Parts: sequence; C-alpha cells; structure tokens
Amino acid sequence: MYQNKATPTTFVRNFIGMIKVPLISNTSFIIRQLPTPTAFVDTNYNIVQTSDKWTSIFNENEESNKSNSLFAVFPNLSHKWKMVLENCFKGNPQPMGIHKTIDTKGQDIWFEWTNAPWYDANENIVGAIIQLNNITDAVNNELELNKKELLLQQQTEITKIGRWEFNMEDNQLFWCTTTKSIHEVSPDFKPNIETALFYYKEGHSRNTISMALFEAQDKGKPWSNLKLQIITATGKEKWVMAGGKPIYNKGKMVGLIGTFQDIHEQVEADIKIINNEKLLRTLIDNLPVNVYIKDTESRKVLINKAECEYLGVNDPKEILGKNDFELYPSESAEKSRAEDLRVMKTLKPVIAKETVNTRLDGKQTSFLSSKIPLLNGKGIAYGLVGISLDISKLKEKEKELRNIINIASVQNKKLLNFAHIVSHNLRSHSANFSMLLNFLESEKDEDEKKSIVAMLTKASNNLLETLDNLNEVVSINTNTNIEIKEISLNEKVEDACQNLSPFILDNKATLENKIPENFIVKSVPAYLDSILTNFITNAVKYKHPNRDSYVSLSAEKKGNYAILTIKDNGLGIDLDKYGEKLFGMYKTFHDHTDARGIGLYLTKNQIDAMNGKVEVTSKVGKGTEFKIFFNEKN
Repeated sequence: MYQNKATPTTFVRNFIGMIKVPLISNTSFIIRQLPTPTAFVDTNYNIVQTSDKWTSIFNENEESNKSNSLFAVFPNLSHKWKMVLENCFKGNPQPMGIHKTIDTKGQDIWFEWTNAPWYDANENIVGAIIQLNNITDAVNNELELNKKELLLQQQTEITKIGRWEFNMEDNQLFWCTTTKSIHEVSPDFKPNIETALFYYKEGHSRNTISMALFEAQDKGKPWSNLKLQIITATGKEKWVMAGGKPIYNKGKMVGLIGTFQDIHEQVEADIKIINNEKLLRTLIDNLPVNVYIKDTESRKVLINKAECEYLGVNDPKEILGKNDFELYPSESAEKSRAEDLRVMKTLKPVIAKETVNTRLDGKQTSFLSSKIPLLNGKGIAYGLVGISLDISKLKEKEKELRNIINIASVQNKKLLNFAHIVSHNLRSHSANFSMLLNFLESEKDEDEKKSIVAMLTKASNNLLETLDNLNEVVSINTNTNIEIKEISLNEKVEDACQNLSPFILDNKATLENKIPENFIVKSVPAYLDSILTNFITNAVKYKHPNRDSYVSLSAEKKGNYAILTIKDNGLGIDLDKYGEKLFGMYKTFHDHTDARGIGLYLTKNQIDAMNGKVEVTSKVGKGTEFKIFFNEKN
C-alpha cells in the first residue's frame, strides 16, 4: 500500500503557528483560502473552521460543518485517531495515517491526514489543526500496479514464462519465481550474471547468450526467441526460449529486462515429430512404388524418390505445387483430374487400377494405380494419396509370353499340318509304288515292263524330292542355333541377280535394284539367299503372257524393321480366294508346269524363324507386291 511520507508545507506550518483563538473570526477569510483541505478542531473534537477546499470536498453547505463532531462527520475514522488527537492536544502531534472517504459526488477519495496543535493567544493548546493531502491518484496507481503485477503473475503461472531484470548500476540480477523454478533453484536463490550464464549448456547455447548480452549492453540490440539449452541446478538438460532488451532512463541505458520460458516438452515433441517425419520419409522414399499426395486442386504437395525418377527430376521442389496439367499432356491430365475429383467427392478409393501414363516427353508407362482420399476431422476430403506400381516390365514379359504362346500355337498348327502332309504324301507315294509293283508282277510284255520300271524310277525320284523338301522344313523349324548377321542387302540382291541371270535373260525379264548401297539387314545369310532366289524366281516365272516381266526391289527402315519390297507386273494372285493358303505347303495358284508349291512355304518358315513377317498385296492380271520384314532387334 501507499507509504505515509507527506508533511504540511512550510508556509502552512508557519501560518498555523501564528493562529490564535481570538483571531479565528478575524482570520476566517485567510483560513478559507488555504490551498489544502484544512480543518480546526477543538478539544471536544468539534470542527470549528474549515478551508474552502475542505468544504468543497465534504460539505455542500458551508454551515453544515459547524458544531459537528469530527467523528460524526467521519464515522469511519478509527478510534485510535482520538488518541492521536489527544496527544496533539498535549503538544505531541503524531501522524494520523491514510483514510478513504467519499466526496460530495460520491467518489472514493484517499487522504493522508496530518495534525498540529492549535494555540490561543496565551500559548495554550485549544485544539488541533488537521490538514489533508489528496493521495487518491497515488493509491489508484498503486492499486493498478498491484493488479498488473497480479495479472502478470497469473500469466506467468499459466504460460510458464518467467521474468528477469538486470540493474546495471548496482550489478543486480532478479529472477522471478517461475524463472527460478525453471532453473530448479531454491526460492531464496540470488542469481548474478556470471551464475546465470553458467547455467547455459557449454558450447553453442552459452556462446549465443553471451554474445546476445554483449550486443545488448554494447549496442542496445535486443534479442528474442533464442532456442537454447540449459543445465539446471539438479543436472537436467532443458530447452528454453530466451529474450531480452535494454531499458533506458533519460536516454541512458540502466539495465536489461527479459523473459525466460521452459519449452523442453515442446522441443522434445518437435524432435519426435521430426524423427517420425524422417522415418516416414525414409520409408516412402525407399518403397518400390511411386507415392504422392495431392491437394484439392490436384497439386502435388509430397512425392517420393520413385515419383521424382519417373518425372525425370532430382529435386522434389521442381514438382511440388504443380498440377497434372503442368506435368502431363492435356488429355492424360484431364482424365487424371476427373478421377481425382471423383475420389474426393465420393470418398471411394480407386484400388489397383491398370492405367497407362504419358509424360510430356511422350514416354508411356503402365501402372497399377491406387488413389485414396485424405479426410479431415469432419469427414471432408482435403486431398488424396496416390500409389502407383510400375508394371511396364511385367507387361512386356506378358507380351513376350503371349508371343511365345502364339508362336507355340502356330508351331503346333504347323506341326499338325506337317504331319498331315507327311502322312498324305508318303501314303500317296507308297500307294503309287504298290500299284506299279503289282502291275510289274502281272505284266508279261517286256516293253510294258520297261515302261512300268521307268514309272517306278520317276516315282522313286519324286519320293526323294519330297523327302528332301520335308527334311528342309524340319531343319528350318528345329534349328535353334541360327546365326544372324548384319548383311548388305544391296550386295545380296546383286549376287542373286547374277546367279539367276541365265533364267532372267531367257524369260526376257527386267530387274531394277533400288536398294541403297549401305542398306543393312539382320538375317541368316543362307536364309536371305533362299528368300531372294524364291521371290525373284516366282516374280519372273509367273509373268503375264502379254508383257515382259518387270521386277522392282526397294528397301526402307520403319520402326523395328528393315523392309524389303519386291514388286512385279505378273499374273497376280486372287487373295480373296487363295489368301489363307498362300504360304501353304504344296499350294499352287497358277497352271504352270513348274509350279510345285514349296518355295513360298519354305521362305515363310525362314522369315518366321528370324522373327520377321511377310505382307502381300496383289491384283489379278496386274501384278504382286511382297514386303519382307527383317527384325532389327535380332
């Protein structure tokens, strides 16, 4: 509370000493003009005279105070004050203390009361002179200060933020109760700057706070939110938040003031969160799947290493914040965005959906994709997490397996067909031999016998030729160690034309080689010779009777193939009628004496063995065009 330190002014003291009883009436106007609230009280405690200041505070009517007892006017005055006044009547004035009263407006007023003896003309004490000093503002300020200190103390207890002050003039450091509690020292502990610094953990924390204190005192530089470690009085390590700033008096730095907060639990929790985040990050970065998180605008807010590698970036920052339209072609982005919206709206996840993603560079990748909505506390989606497994290699293996199955199926069909051919042809030859032998046995005429023997010889040759053809087919389909080489197609065509030159000249045919000199194909050399010989021979052999044969050979690269095109102006083939049988064994499509139906069958098997293919277009009476595809991946 407010301390009693005020005393009457020198002027008033001198004036009081001059006042005698007989002069009251003569000096009344002077008393009324006294600058402080003043009252003259007789030895019966009656108020005899007051100043206007007194009257204005306590009495609306100037006459109302006459013949009124002091304790009647102020019933709340302590009776101990009578003893004080009695001592004053004896010439021994004492402080009367502080008293609260209510003025004429009903407001609380605080006064400090002082007294002095009142003498008459004969120097006899006839009463006391009471003077009031209005200390309402001081008391209110003290009350306000107490309130603020109480609020500050409550705030400190709630927030666990301590205070400290350092007085530079007397080198005194003050710690509040909370600050002491954080340091785990006793309540009566008296700190100083040296011990305060000593509590900070040696190294970074102690160096940082020391530099902050130095700059604050030397340059007036404040500091705040320094996250440091201390070692408490009991040896515990704690994380604290320290702040401080200089305080000035008339432009001169007189000290420092600051805050001190225990943030150990918060920092430990943050460290745990960071460790968990690192653990989660390590986990998702090392998963063999693409992982990402999108917000409601389909912007990626998290991606793992696999997703970075797929998108061709090293730093996730190059991707974060971008949406699908910035990362993929518009068509793919629209499909992905529509799917994102559907997942977030319906809250139904998409699980293991097979998709094909296309990047901006055109590369396509097959994925098993899942999209799962992320829900807030209200059950509303605020984004989604995506997981994609690259199955491109699996799809390639699946394709290869499917091709192998298709090849096996084709081979089975070929084998079955071959078995039928072998069975039919050998049975035909066997029946022919049996019939001729029967004729030979029963025939008596020697000339007829010779004729039958000649037929037997021809049948035997036909059987050998059939066996040779069947053996070559078997060789092509069972040879797994064929050696494929890079061959100049132009040179091979020239060699084939040279070898067939008598046949070509005899048929008055024209061959035009349009193949570039440096054009290379991957093929088995013997197979390529056989393919060129068969196709060129057929092109010349089946010429149109009304024009000379013309054969054109050209080549081009397309995709994974080197393509040889052989085009003629011959008889042509009715593909609607014979298309499915074109490459069958012993299938012929023209009444030509040399047509045996084995050439195309053999070349087709050779091309298949090299993972190639054949395409044909033809018009009856116009000519035929064969395209032979040599696989570049061999």
